[in-house]
Amino acid sequence: MPAISFQNVSKSYSGGLVKALDGVSFDIAQGEFFGLLGPNGAGKTTLISILAGLAQASGGRVLVQGHDVVSDFAAARRALGIVPQELVFDPFFNVREALRFQGGYFGVHNNDAWIDELLHNLGLADKANANMRQLSGGMKRRVLVAQALVHRPPVIVLDEPTAGVDVELRQTLWQFIARLNREGHTVLLTTHYLEEAEALCGRIAMLKQGRVVALERTSELLKGRASTMLRFKTDAALPEVLAPQARITGRIVQIKAHDAAEVEAILGTLRAANCAIEDLEIGRADLEDVFLEIMHEEDKKKGVAA
Repeated sequence: MPAISFQNVSKSYSGGLVKALDGVSFDIAQGEFFGLLGPNGAGKTTLISILAGLAQASGGRVLVQGHDVVSDFAAARRALGIVPQELVFDPFFNVREALRFQGGYFGVHNNDAWIDELLHNLGLADKANANMRQLSGGMKRRVLVAQALVHRPPVIVLDEPTAGVDVELRQTLWQFIARLNREGHTVLLTTHYLEEAEALCGRIAMLKQGRVVALERTSELLKGRASTMLRFKTDAALPEVLAPQARITGRIVQIKAHDAAEVEAILGTLRAANCAIEDLEIGRADLEDVFLEIMHEEDKKKGVAA
Protein backbone atom coordinates (compact mmCIF):
# COMPACT_ATOMS: atom_id res chain seq x y z
CA MET A 1 0.00 0.00 0.00
CA PRO A 2 1.46 3.41 -0.95
CA ALA A 3 1.80 6.06 1.74
CA ILE A 4 0.24 8.58 -0.68
CA SER A 5 -1.57 7.86 -3.94
CA PHE A 6 -2.60 10.54 -6.44
CA GLN A 7 -4.97 9.00 -8.96
CA ASN A 8 -5.76 11.10 -12.06
CA VAL A 9 -6.21 14.23 -9.94
CA SER A 10 -7.55 17.31 -11.70
CA LYS A 11 -8.53 20.75 -10.47
CA SER A 12 -10.26 23.40 -12.57
CA TYR A 13 -11.43 26.94 -11.96
CA SER A 14 -13.64 29.41 -13.83
CA GLY A 15 -16.02 26.74 -15.03
CA GLY A 16 -13.27 24.49 -16.30
CA LEU A 17 -11.49 27.19 -18.31
CA VAL A 18 -8.42 27.21 -16.04
CA LYS A 19 -6.76 23.89 -15.21
CA ALA A 20 -4.54 24.00 -12.13
CA LEU A 21 -4.05 20.22 -12.23
CA ASP A 22 -4.50 18.02 -15.28
CA GLY A 23 -4.64 14.28 -14.57
CA VAL A 24 -1.84 14.02 -11.99
CA SER A 25 -1.05 10.41 -11.08
CA PHE A 26 1.78 8.95 -9.01
CA ASP A 27 2.32 6.97 -5.81
CA ILE A 28 4.72 7.65 -2.94
CA ALA A 29 5.94 4.48 -1.24
CA GLN A 30 6.06 3.89 2.49
CA GLY A 31 9.23 5.37 3.96
CA GLU A 32 10.14 7.35 0.84
CA PHE A 33 11.69 10.82 0.88
CA PHE A 34 9.95 12.25 -2.18
CA GLY A 35 10.42 15.61 -3.88
CA LEU A 36 7.69 17.54 -5.71
CA LEU A 37 9.24 20.27 -7.85
CA GLY A 38 7.96 22.83 -10.31
CA PRO A 39 7.97 26.53 -11.12
CA ASN A 40 5.53 28.95 -9.49
CA GLY A 41 2.03 28.18 -10.67
CA ALA A 42 2.82 24.58 -11.59
CA GLY A 43 0.15 23.20 -9.21
CA LYS A 44 2.27 21.98 -6.30
CA THR A 45 0.42 23.84 -3.55
CA THR A 46 -2.95 23.01 -5.14
CA LEU A 47 -2.05 19.32 -5.05
CA ILE A 48 -0.98 19.55 -1.40
CA SER A 49 -4.14 21.49 -0.52
CA ILE A 50 -6.22 18.64 -1.99
CA LEU A 51 -4.10 16.13 -0.06
CA ALA A 52 -4.71 18.08 3.15
CA GLY A 53 -8.43 18.46 2.57
CA LEU A 54 -8.20 22.24 2.15
CA ALA A 55 -9.34 22.08 -1.48
CA GLN A 56 -11.57 19.63 -3.36
CA ALA A 57 -10.39 18.00 -6.55
CA SER A 58 -12.48 18.41 -9.68
CA GLY A 59 -11.71 14.79 -10.53
CA GLY A 60 -9.68 11.80 -9.39
CA ARG A 61 -8.83 10.47 -5.93
CA VAL A 62 -6.17 10.98 -3.29
CA LEU A 63 -5.38 8.32 -0.69
CA VAL A 64 -3.23 8.61 2.45
CA GLN A 65 -2.26 5.28 3.99
CA GLY A 66 -5.14 3.80 2.01
CA HIS A 67 -7.69 6.33 3.32
CA ASP A 68 -9.56 8.49 0.82
CA VAL A 69 -9.08 12.16 1.76
CA VAL A 70 -12.78 12.85 1.02
CA SER A 71 -14.77 9.77 2.08
CA ASP A 72 -12.42 8.82 4.96
CA PHE A 73 -11.07 12.26 5.76
CA ALA A 74 -10.64 11.81 9.53
CA ALA A 75 -8.30 8.82 9.18
CA ALA A 76 -6.45 10.47 6.29
CA ARG A 77 -5.79 13.63 8.27
CA ARG A 78 -4.64 11.75 11.35
CA ALA A 79 -1.97 10.14 9.18
CA LEU A 80 -0.70 13.51 7.91
CA GLY A 81 1.54 16.17 9.40
CA ILE A 82 1.68 19.22 7.15
CA VAL A 83 4.04 22.19 7.37
CA PRO A 84 2.42 24.97 5.30
CA GLN A 85 4.16 27.82 3.52
CA GLU A 86 2.32 30.48 5.50
CA LEU A 87 3.22 31.39 9.08
CA VAL A 88 0.01 30.58 10.95
CA PHE A 89 0.02 30.73 14.75
CA ASP A 90 -2.19 31.47 17.75
CA PRO A 91 -0.90 34.64 19.46
CA PHE A 92 -2.40 33.77 22.85
CA PHE A 93 -0.25 30.72 23.67
CA ASN A 94 3.38 30.07 24.39
CA VAL A 95 5.24 27.46 22.37
CA ARG A 96 4.64 24.51 24.70
CA GLU A 97 0.94 25.35 25.06
CA ALA A 98 0.57 25.60 21.28
CA LEU A 99 2.06 22.13 20.86
CA ARG A 100 -0.14 20.65 23.59
CA PHE A 101 -3.27 22.11 21.97
CA GLN A 102 -2.19 20.86 18.55
CA GLY A 103 -1.75 17.35 19.94
CA GLY A 104 -5.16 17.58 21.55
CA TYR A 105 -6.81 18.14 18.18
CA PHE A 106 -5.63 14.63 17.28
CA GLY A 107 -6.62 13.10 20.63
CA VAL A 108 -3.01 12.99 21.84
CA HIS A 109 -2.52 13.83 25.55
CA ASN A 110 0.25 13.58 28.14
CA ASN A 111 2.96 13.61 25.49
CA ASP A 112 5.31 16.14 27.10
CA ALA A 113 8.28 13.80 26.61
CA TRP A 114 7.78 13.90 22.82
CA ILE A 115 7.15 17.66 22.93
CA ASP A 116 10.45 18.07 24.81
CA GLU A 117 12.19 16.01 22.13
CA LEU A 118 10.69 18.16 19.38
CA LEU A 119 11.72 21.35 21.16
CA HIS A 120 15.26 20.05 21.59
CA ASN A 121 15.70 18.78 18.05
CA LEU A 122 14.28 21.93 16.47
CA GLY A 123 16.29 24.34 18.62
CA LEU A 124 13.24 25.58 20.52
CA ALA A 125 14.04 24.37 24.06
CA ASP A 126 14.91 27.86 25.31
CA LYS A 127 11.72 29.26 23.73
CA ALA A 128 9.28 26.76 25.27
CA ASN A 129 7.64 29.36 27.51
CA ALA A 130 7.88 32.28 25.06
CA ASN A 131 4.68 33.69 23.61
CA MET A 132 4.32 32.98 19.90
CA ARG A 133 4.12 36.74 19.16
CA GLN A 134 7.62 37.21 20.57
CA LEU A 135 9.28 34.78 18.16
CA SER A 136 11.19 35.68 15.01
CA GLY A 137 9.94 34.43 11.66
CA GLY A 138 12.47 31.60 11.66
CA MET A 139 11.46 30.49 15.16
CA LYS A 140 7.77 30.56 14.21
CA ARG A 141 8.57 28.30 11.27
CA ARG A 142 10.28 25.87 13.63
CA VAL A 143 7.10 25.81 15.73
CA LEU A 144 5.07 25.03 12.59
CA VAL A 145 7.31 22.01 12.00
CA ALA A 146 6.87 20.90 15.63
CA GLN A 147 3.09 21.28 15.36
CA ALA A 148 3.03 19.10 12.26
CA LEU A 149 4.97 16.38 14.08
CA VAL A 150 3.39 16.54 17.54
CA HIS A 151 0.93 13.68 16.84
CA ARG A 152 3.70 11.49 15.31
CA PRO A 153 2.14 11.21 11.82
CA PRO A 154 3.46 8.46 9.53
CA VAL A 155 3.36 10.88 6.56
CA ILE A 156 5.05 14.29 6.74
CA VAL A 157 4.40 16.97 4.11
CA LEU A 158 6.77 19.93 3.93
CA ASP A 159 5.58 22.76 1.67
CA GLU A 160 8.55 25.13 1.20
CA PRO A 161 9.67 24.63 4.83
CA THR A 162 12.93 26.58 4.49
CA ALA A 163 11.68 29.52 2.42
CA GLY A 164 13.33 32.68 3.70
CA VAL A 165 14.96 31.11 6.76
CA ASP A 166 18.54 30.98 7.93
CA VAL A 167 21.15 28.30 7.31
CA GLU A 168 21.04 27.11 10.93
CA LEU A 169 17.34 26.26 10.71
CA ARG A 170 17.86 24.41 7.45
CA GLN A 171 20.59 22.24 8.95
CA THR A 172 18.65 21.60 12.16
CA LEU A 173 15.45 20.80 10.30
CA TRP A 174 17.00 18.46 7.76
CA GLN A 175 18.96 16.52 10.36
CA PHE A 176 15.78 15.86 12.31
CA ILE A 177 13.56 15.12 9.28
CA ALA A 178 16.22 12.78 7.85
CA ARG A 179 16.25 10.93 11.18
CA LEU A 180 12.46 10.56 11.13
CA ASN A 181 12.67 9.30 7.56
CA ARG A 182 15.25 6.68 8.58
CA GLU A 183 12.83 5.61 11.33
CA GLY A 184 10.15 4.92 8.72
CA HIS A 185 8.25 8.17 8.24
CA THR A 186 7.30 9.06 4.67
CA VAL A 187 8.30 12.61 3.64
CA LEU A 188 6.89 14.68 0.77
CA LEU A 189 8.88 17.85 0.14
CA THR A 190 8.26 20.83 -2.12
CA THR A 191 11.09 23.33 -2.34
CA HIS A 192 12.67 25.87 -4.66
CA TYR A 193 16.07 25.06 -3.12
CA LEU A 194 16.94 22.30 -5.55
CA GLU A 195 20.20 21.44 -3.79
CA GLU A 196 18.03 20.34 -0.85
CA ALA A 197 15.91 18.11 -3.07
CA GLU A 198 19.01 16.62 -4.71
CA ALA A 199 20.60 15.83 -1.35
CA LEU A 200 17.50 14.49 0.39
CA CYS A 201 14.99 13.03 -2.07
CA GLY A 202 15.32 9.52 -3.42
CA ARG A 203 12.70 10.16 -6.10
CA ILE A 204 11.32 13.31 -7.70
CA ALA A 205 8.24 14.39 -9.63
CA MET A 206 8.31 17.61 -11.63
CA LEU A 207 5.12 19.52 -12.42
CA LYS A 208 4.62 22.01 -15.22
CA GLN A 209 1.26 23.71 -15.76
CA GLY A 210 -0.56 21.09 -13.73
CA ARG A 211 0.95 18.03 -15.43
CA VAL A 212 3.68 15.61 -14.39
CA VAL A 213 6.56 16.13 -16.84
CA ALA A 214 9.19 14.00 -15.05
CA LEU A 215 8.97 11.20 -12.48
CA GLU A 216 12.18 9.31 -11.73
CA ARG A 217 14.70 8.43 -9.10
CA THR A 218 16.94 11.42 -8.45
CA SER A 219 20.03 9.48 -9.48
CA GLU A 220 18.40 8.47 -12.79
CA LEU A 221 17.34 12.04 -13.53
CA LEU A 222 20.92 13.18 -13.08
CA LYS A 223 22.43 10.22 -14.91
CA GLY A 224 20.05 10.43 -17.86
CA ARG A 225 20.90 14.05 -18.48
CA ALA A 226 24.48 14.04 -17.26
CA SER A 227 26.67 16.60 -18.93
CA THR A 228 29.65 18.79 -18.25
CA MET A 229 28.98 22.31 -17.04
CA LEU A 230 31.41 25.17 -17.42
CA ARG A 231 31.01 27.76 -14.68
CA PHE A 232 32.94 31.02 -14.66
CA LYS A 233 32.65 34.70 -13.86
CA THR A 234 32.93 37.51 -16.35
CA ASP A 235 32.11 41.20 -16.73
CA ALA A 236 32.16 40.96 -20.52
CA ALA A 237 29.27 40.31 -22.88
CA LEU A 238 29.28 36.74 -24.16
CA PRO A 239 29.86 36.06 -27.86
CA GLU A 240 26.52 35.83 -29.69
CA VAL A 241 27.10 32.17 -30.54
CA LEU A 242 27.32 31.24 -26.83
CA ALA A 243 24.68 33.54 -25.35
CA PRO A 244 21.58 31.41 -26.23
CA GLN A 245 22.95 28.33 -24.45
CA ALA A 246 24.25 30.14 -21.34
CA ARG A 247 22.58 30.53 -17.97
CA ILE A 248 23.65 33.85 -16.47
CA THR A 249 23.23 34.87 -12.83
CA GLY A 250 24.85 38.21 -12.23
CA ARG A 251 28.52 37.70 -13.14
CA ILE A 252 28.24 33.90 -13.03
CA VAL A 253 27.86 32.11 -16.35
CA GLN A 254 27.06 28.42 -16.82
CA ILE A 255 27.30 26.71 -20.19
CA LYS A 256 26.54 23.06 -20.95
CA ALA A 257 29.08 20.97 -22.84
CA HIS A 258 28.72 17.33 -23.89
CA ASP A 259 32.39 16.33 -24.08
CA ALA A 260 35.98 17.58 -23.84
CA ALA A 261 36.01 18.77 -27.45
CA GLU A 262 33.01 20.99 -26.83
CA VAL A 263 34.64 22.38 -23.67
CA GLU A 264 37.70 23.38 -25.70
CA ALA A 265 35.50 24.87 -28.42
CA ILE A 266 33.67 27.05 -25.89
CA LEU A 267 36.91 28.22 -24.31
CA GLY A 268 38.34 28.93 -27.78
CA THR A 269 35.30 31.05 -28.65
CA LEU A 270 35.73 33.03 -25.44
CA ARG A 271 39.43 33.60 -26.16
CA ALA A 272 38.77 34.68 -29.74
CA ALA A 273 36.24 37.25 -28.49
CA ASN A 274 38.72 38.54 -25.86
CA CYS A 275 36.17 37.65 -23.19
CA ALA A 276 38.12 37.69 -19.92
CA ILE A 277 36.92 35.05 -17.44
CA GLU A 278 37.84 34.11 -13.88
CA ASP A 279 37.13 31.35 -11.37
CA LEU A 280 36.62 28.75 -14.10
CA GLU A 281 35.15 25.45 -12.90
CA ILE A 282 34.31 22.33 -14.86
CA GLY A 283 31.81 20.04 -13.16
CA ARG A 284 28.79 17.82 -13.66
CA ALA A 285 25.24 19.06 -14.12
CA ASP A 286 23.24 19.25 -10.88
CA LEU A 287 19.50 18.97 -10.26
CA GLU A 288 18.97 22.67 -10.96
CA ASP A 289 20.54 22.24 -14.39
CA VAL A 290 18.34 19.21 -15.09
CA PHE A 291 15.22 21.01 -13.83
CA LEU A 292 15.80 24.02 -16.07
CA GLU A 293 16.48 21.76 -19.06
CA ILE A 294 13.23 19.83 -18.55
CA MET A 295 11.21 23.03 -18.09
CA HIS A 296 12.80 24.49 -21.24
CA GLU A 297 11.93 21.34 -23.21
CA GLU A 298 8.31 21.61 -22.07
CA ASP A 299 8.19 25.25 -23.15
CA LYS A 300 9.51 24.24 -26.59
CA LYS A 301 6.87 21.50 -26.88
CA LYS A 302 4.16 23.99 -26.03
CA GLY A 303 5.55 26.39 -28.63
CA VAL A 304 5.51 23.67 -31.29
CA ALA A 305 1.99 22.60 -30.32
CA ALA A 306 0.78 26.19 -30.48
